[in-house]
Amino acid sequence: MNKILLLLAAVTINHAIAAQNVWGTVSGLSPSGGKAPLAYASVYWHHSTMAVTTDENGRFSIAAPPVFPAHLIVSFVGYESDTLVVTAAEDALDITLYEGAALDEVVVTGRQAGNYISRLSTIKTEVISAAGLTKMACCNLAESFENSAGITVGYSDAVSGARQIRLLGLSGNYVQMLDESRPDMRGLAQPFGLSYTPGQWLESIQIAKGAGSILQGYENITGQINLEYRKPVTPQPLFLNLYLDRFLRTEANVASSLQLSEKWSTILLAHASIDPKKYDDNHDGFIDEPVKRQVNLANRWTYIADNGTQLRFGVKGLYEKRESGQMDFDSSRPRDTSAYGSNIDNKHFNAYIKLGIPLGVSQRSREDLAAAPAASNIAFIGDYTFHELNAFFGLKNYGGRENTATFNVLFQSGFGKYHSYTAGLAFRWDDYRELLEDVWLTGSRQRYDNTLHLDRREITGGLFGEYTFAYKEKLTLVAGLRADYHSLYRWLLTPRVTLKYHFSDRLILRTSAGRGFRTANVIADNIGMLATGRKIQIADDLQREEAWTFGGSLSWYFPWGYDDNASISVDFFRTDFTRQVLVDAERYLYEPPQDYSVYWVYNLRGKSYANTFQVDFNMQPVERFTLLAAFRYTDAKTAYAYDRLRERPLNDRFKALLNLQYATRMNIWTFDITAQLNGATRLPDVERTHSGNRYSPVYPMFFAQVTRKFKGIDIYLGCENILNYMQDDPILHAGDPYSPLFNSTIVWGPLMGRRIYAGLRYTLYK
Repeated sequence: MNKILLLLAAVTINHAIAAQNVWGTVSGLSPSGGKAPLAYASVYWHHSTMAVTTDENGRFSIAAPPVFPAHLIVSFVGYESDTLVVTAAEDALDITLYEGAALDEVVVTGRQAGNYISRLSTIKTEVISAAGLTKMACCNLAESFENSAGITVGYSDAVSGARQIRLLGLSGNYVQMLDESRPDMRGLAQPFGLSYTPGQWLESIQIAKGAGSILQGYENITGQINLEYRKPVTPQPLFLNLYLDRFLRTEANVASSLQLSEKWSTILLAHASIDPKKYDDNHDGFIDEPVKRQVNLANRWTYIADNGTQLRFGVKGLYEKRESGQMDFDSSRPRDTSAYGSNIDNKHFNAYIKLGIPLGVSQRSREDLAAAPAASNIAFIGDYTFHELNAFFGLKNYGGRENTATFNVLFQSGFGKYHSYTAGLAFRWDDYRELLEDVWLTGSRQRYDNTLHLDRREITGGLFGEYTFAYKEKLTLVAGLRADYHSLYRWLLTPRVTLKYHFSDRLILRTSAGRGFRTANVIADNIGMLATGRKIQIADDLQREEAWTFGGSLSWYFPWGYDDNASISVDFFRTDFTRQVLVDAERYLYEPPQDYSVYWVYNLRGKSYANTFQVDFNMQPVERFTLLAAFRYTDAKTAYAYDRLRERPLNDRFKALLNLQYATRMNIWTFDITAQLNGATRLPDVERTHSGNRYSPVYPMFFAQVTRKFKGIDIYLGCENILNYMQDDPILHAGDPYSPLFNSTIVWGPLMGRRIYAGLRYTLYK
């Protein structure tokens, strides 16, 4: 009898406990109709500290609130957050989130996997999640790609500290950077833009290869990198990150999200950093990395009405000052040829607004709205950017000011079961004011100067349309076309097409092809030219840049490892230029002989292409141990001096990468190790040796970090460039910086030695 009573009591207690929990599943639905569970989505009660995340299958269980009805908020990066009114803890909830109105593709970001290939995106997309952004210090965006074989990050020169990326074997100038689907880091912000986005401000990064959507404009040539920031609706009122390394680089990041009401929320993002000390570890007399100070602030707002209307707006401001040059250079003294120095000031301001309005649903409840994902909607997007860059390099002076304003209107709807479309109008106004005082000395120390006025104004207006055919979860076809009238180049026609086909649930084929255009910003795109002793000669008839990119990928997910979810992905892409602006430091090698002390800037007259092959492998061999391996090979050639097809200089032929991560139970300890093998690059012959092609050595790089988690606090300790590998003599003729042979642009390897760092991340949850 006692056993029976105990059993009845246990059943009663279990039932009572179950009644005090709300259960359910969260799924994501793309515009094409594809539906999949969302792992690690945030689920929490409004005005409460109770919050959970969904498991790998999208399931969740959260303690019931003290009273009903209550508002349950569900959010996931790249999807519209949803708020449900729960009246009782009864049947399980089946919650579906839908892609945000202003996004052009589904963005899937896991909380555990650091890097992975998105299954839902139509084009080949590598995702660096929030977990991936903590595998290293990731102080800024330039340092967030060390675990990606597809992206190569380097320096434009050994003086300015400007970082540049390469995707598909080409410079980052041809990659379209996006701030939550808005074009970003354009124009004068491009050379230093990678250091303007703190890594701890981000929730994820999506790297889409090849010709993407036409909705963000015609400037995408090799791919798009979309940045997802921390959201105002996230259940984290305060996040703090502190960082210090052996070079005394000090950094602080703060993110504070506030729920002001059921409809209004905001987030404040702040960053401050300083590199206060001069270092010369390679003993060439020049500072290895500039002394710099940066302050960066951003404020973002979200308003969600009962009928689904969403208003998002925000502002961002930045100031940065850099000083570099020879160790004994003093910026407070008058400039002369006694010591070579550089000073760079950047000021940046951006404001944006997005308004999304569902049409024909003003009288419908949120539940009815969620049941009709194909409902039409209209979006308005406005953006304004101001950037000012003032710099001197030795005797050369450069000043630039940019004002850019854009406005877009998008209408999204569908018809039938498998068809949807987006149509819109676009307007952009670019105003550039640039002045270059190009001063150089000959071998006999005779001084020459040339003043270049590079002002221009571009006004672009156009219309675009994108059609999507999605047949169940088997086939997705996206075809887009836009026609823009450019005040300088007249009509620009941009076709793009992508195709995704599921041979099975585990084998996915993606292909894409499309055209892209851009206007070269000669100085900003090649800021390293100023850190040389050469004259800059720019042709008067520079044309727009134009290229076709096509390729595809095959991804296979197979049952192997602890979670039976290993994956391997193989891709190939080719970019062919029909027009390109070339910067040539070797033109004196060709016939007829040219002046060796000149950087020649002119239009492509022959062929220029880049082929890239890459394979990625991802698996979890045992519980809480992940392995990522990747290899990329690049073949990029250009016809310099009109007819000679040569390998593009300073472009690594290959990159191999291995990342290992192990976490103890409950992620109390996390250990990360990354190894890279960087391939050789062709070195441009800037010293008139005429000795044929010379190549840099193949070199390895190693990174490691250990993280200890406490309640709300992560403490991490790491080391970059463990082997202390540094490029020898990155500055040619460093002892004579005003000679024509002085050149700091031949950078192919690390400029800084071993970097040991420590930091703290504090998160306050609701």
